[in-house]
Amino acid sequence: MTDHSNHTGAAPKGLESLLAAVGKERKLPPVHLWNPPFCGDIDMRIAADGTWFYLGTPIGRPALVRLFASVLKREGENYFLVTPVEKVGIKVDDAPFHAVEMAVDGEGPGRTLSFRTNVDDLVRCDAEHPLRFEPEAHSGGLKPYLHVRRDLWARVTRALFFDLVEMSETRNLNGKEWFGIASAGEFFSMAPAESVTGLR
Repeated sequence: MTDHSNHTGAAPKGLESLLAAVGKERKLPPVHLWNPPFCGDIDMRIAADGTWFYLGTPIGRPALVRLFASVLKREGENYFLVTPVEKVGIKVDDAPFHAVEMAVDGEGPGRTLSFRTNVDDLVRCDAEHPLRFEPEAHSGGLKPYLHVRRDLWARVTRALFFDLVEMSETRNLNGKEWFGIASAGEFFSMAPAESVTGLR
């Protein structure tokens, strides 16, 4: 029998595994329709590793973190928790979410990648939910991010980034060779092809 499991270390193929992890898809409140008055900043911070802190202490209840995440809103470079009647500012060190699990459906140009975040968002990587790759200042490598919703991004874990690199390919875009990853009919470029020696 042939082993069809994902041998790169990612989650098993198919959305079923992610849906099982999430339990069921959640309905998010329409925070983009809410424009309440600003009530000041609170001592809440999302660290670069995705941990939520309140008054300097990690929030240990995952359900509470998911609740806060569902009412998170970004305006420019600022982040807020909003309800229909109030808006409070919080600090985000990097990206507010982390993409912690990946499912791979199909291969090559027909491949679709789906991700689960640390707050149980289920995100299909496509034109509306692209991957982007930014230079890592200290290491000279790349930092991968996935668009979750309304300018809220998830940092893709390093383990999953290695999986993305293994599945990546080189394509000619406007006369230049780029190294990148395909998903849902889109191609998300990581870096110029001549600079990928350190990625693989």
